[in-house]
Amino acid sequence: MTVLVLVVDDEEDVEVLFRQQFRRDLRAQRFAMDFAGSAAQALTRIADTGEQTLILILSDINMPGMNGLDMLPEVRARRPDVPVIMITAYGDAETRRTALDRGAKGLLTKPIDFGQLRQVIESRLGPTA
Repeated sequence: MTVLVLVVDDEEDVEVLFRQQFRRDLRAQRFAMDFAGSAAQALTRIADTGEQTLILILSDINMPGMNGLDMLPEVRARRPDVPVIMITAYGDAETRRTALDRGAKGLLTKPIDFGQLRQVIESRLGPTA
């Protein structure tokens, strides 16, 4: 069974960046990455992951329509088993507190430290991956 990391961000270049950073892992099929361009798309995607096991959700905070902070309680209610890491250009204390209060397991600031993100993904994959 394939494990899945879902990335939620309205910026189109995010998918290219993530696929480039994790190209070896994706090519080796250690995990799959899927991308949602909005909170609504993400909520639809987490409802049906098919044969894939969702292990992590990475979500931008600032998006048109429903933002990541508003999406977070919905995701936590539907998939309490899947940790959510919020991504933001603003790493201020209030944003961090709000994200954690709404159920985020962590917060990454932009530009993303992909070494740190890799450690988060590795911890979710576990020792057998």
